Amino acid sequence: MTSVGPAGPATPIRLTQFAHGGGCACKIPPGELEAMVAGLLPPRNSGQAPGGAEDRLLVGLDDGDDAAVVLTGDGTALVSTADFFTPVVDDARDWGRIAAANALSDVYAMGGRPVVGLNLLGWPRDVLPAELAREVLAGALEVARGAGCFVGGGHSIDSPEPLYGMAVTGLVDPDRLLRNDAGRPGVPLTLTKPLGVGILNNRHKRTGEVFAHAVASMAALNDKAAAAALEAGAVCATDVTGFGLLGHLHKLARASGVTAVVDAAAVPLLDGARESLRAGYVSGGTLRNLEWVRPHLDAGRAGEDRLHLLADAQTSGGLLVAGEVPGHPVIGELVPAVAGTTLVIR
Repeated sequence: MTSVGPAGPATPIRLTQFAHGGGCACKIPPGELEAMVAGLLPPRNSGQAPGGAEDRLLVGLDDGDDAAVVLTGDGTALVSTADFFTPVVDDARDWGRIAAANALSDVYAMGGRPVVGLNLLGWPRDVLPAELAREVLAGALEVARGAGCFVGGGHSIDSPEPLYGMAVTGLVDPDRLLRNDAGRPGVPLTLTKPLGVGILNNRHKRTGEVFAHAVASMAALNDKAAAAALEAGAVCATDVTGFGLLGHLHKLARASGVTAVVDAAAVPLLDGARESLRAGYVSGGTLRNLEWVRPHLDAGRAGEDRLHLLADAQTSGGLLVAGEVPGHPVIGELVPAVAGTTLVIR
């Protein structure tokens, strides 16, 4: 869509120019976030929740997992999550598709099936046309329908910059949960999407270049990967989003009481990511991710460029699974805990 002035059509509207950040790279830094939520809930099994209600919360704030999981009365469990962010691409429909796939991913990362989503929309009404907001919603609806997930309304506000995402509720078998604290030594690590969308999105924001393969990767659902992981007997997984591979793997290893070893050469990258990194297209979110994990990282001989790729702030990335998933690369393994170190790069 283009803006129109008295003299006729002007330049196309670039959504990424109306936001200070982009995609999951605009997350609050992980260290700040953990400090923010520390102490909000009593420890699990403390007896402080009335009526044993805490026993029904299978997954909560404890280990920063991808979604909350609550037991229902009929032996199933609800998965609940919310995710939203500023524009990651300039095309409104693509942004909606990516944001929906990203929100649904949290349910898949728990081994669940999304059932219903609610739109979360912030829109600068006096700056951007409503037609663009409709395109965002249409793109999200397209992806949700493809996932077999209903969209049942939502909530919108007038905001200084555009924001979009979804609150998603799904169902999961409590005996087949994928959670980030269930990793065990001796188990391989599998990654189901290549890294590099953060770097390419940063380049897109700064230059306007469009990377169709990055858009396709972000808009792709993690449903088949999750099903394959469950079929392979996996019990531990997370998705790779704004905290990067290193950030999310650090959380998984810390929660599981293990150390993760990454074979950096085995980690798949999107075409153009390495070249864009060398050209300087690194987001602030990526740099914050690396600084957060550095005290817990044995980087070996890995240089800063390699570490920036591994810490790249992803939007709607793949699943990181403790276990082998057919058709996807093994990028490392979990080993017994090394004191003070959750991540080792080889």
